Amino acid sequence: MKLLTSTLVLFAVSLSFGQGPATKPAAKPDDSKGQQSEMDRRLKIINQDEKNGVQVRLKDISRFRGIRSNQLMGFGLVIGLGGTGDTRRNPQAAAALSNYLKSINMDAQLSNMEPKNAAWVVVTAELPPFTTNGQLIDVTVSSAGDAQSLRGGTLLRTELYAVGNNENPYTIAQGAISISGFGAAAGGNQSSTGFSTVGRVPNGGIVEQGAPTKIVYDGKMYLELMDSDLTTASRIQDLINKKYPELGAVAENGQTISVNSPKGVNPINTMAKLEELNVNVDNAAVVIINEKSGAITIGGNVRIAPSVIAVGSISVEIQEQISVSQPNPFSKGETVAVANQRVSATQGEADVAVLAPNTTVADLARIFQELRLKANDIINILQLLRQQGALKARLIIQ
Repeated sequence: MKLLTSTLVLFAVSLSFGQGPATKPAAKPDDSKGQQSEMDRRLKIINQDEKNGVQVRLKDISRFRGIRSNQLMGFGLVIGLGGTGDTRRNPQAAAALSNYLKSINMDAQLSNMEPKNAAWVVVTAELPPFTTNGQLIDVTVSSAGDAQSLRGGTLLRTELYAVGNNENPYTIAQGAISISGFGAAAGGNQSSTGFSTVGRVPNGGIVEQGAPTKIVYDGKMYLELMDSDLTTASRIQDLINKKYPELGAVAENGQTISVNSPKGVNPINTMAKLEELNVNVDNAAVVIINEKSGAITIGGNVRIAPSVIAVGSISVEIQEQISVSQPNPFSKGETVAVANQRVSATQGEADVAVLAPNTTVADLARIFQELRLKANDIINILQLLRQQGALKARLIIQ
């Protein structure tokens, strides 16, 4: 039986380091100059992107104020479930069916209804911006009772409303439900895959009215970043003023850039021109660790102060032998099995990596790869680097 224990040692280095890439562990020399030049080229590109940021279109990192989706919701009834609907312990389905029949001038006694073929559901949808009367949208249907499955069901006409407006529906939903999950039960055993109590009605919602959209506010339009960043906002301001000085762009904060809406010019045309501009987005120095899955994400501009990483291993070996103790003849003793254990421990040589000043993400990735570290070791090293103060980045542990 063998037990392996990883040991991590982290030291702050007060020696004087020269600028340049991190010192790497001893490795086999690379005889190919072409591979080395290709690696140098990639490292140069990575360093440039870290410094200048990644170039993207404005439409991919921002939106204009007023252009937004709206969440719609309503309560409805699904029928035709073949015995997998709500039980009598959940009378809302029978009540909903009774109310529906009354709405079409049909009288029905609630006590005589069997709800097992129907289910009380919540219907939700997202109303995209600029949607007009008559357009079709997808709706999601979720069981609100104790139905086993919505497979094979049909959603009856359901009105969907926006928040704070329960008078005029924005969408009317109806249609057959599509479900990807399934379930089966027999002899007291149950098995299921996916979720059979949630489904969709593709193009099942007909838009009755679009949500009002306002894009110009007192002669100005506002471009809002999805991720707030002062550097990126300042770059966008300078880019717009250089390309279209008549718009008078102003970065009001790290998320909002205001621009003038020229008189006599369709604001949609102005927004379309701005969306196609390419800007260098600044990279935040962030390290995210998900300890459950072992996933690690290291953003650009992450820097490491001078430090040393030492990774070694201790191997503990336990050998067990069973010997039998026999009693003397006619001694009335008993045969006894005796376990003899021998323990030995050996410690392997530690792999050491020296991190020079301004070690980059590319340098760190190369060091981790050559040390052949596991995800847990990398997580421990990053946490120790942050505690020691060498990791110059925001560390987020999920």
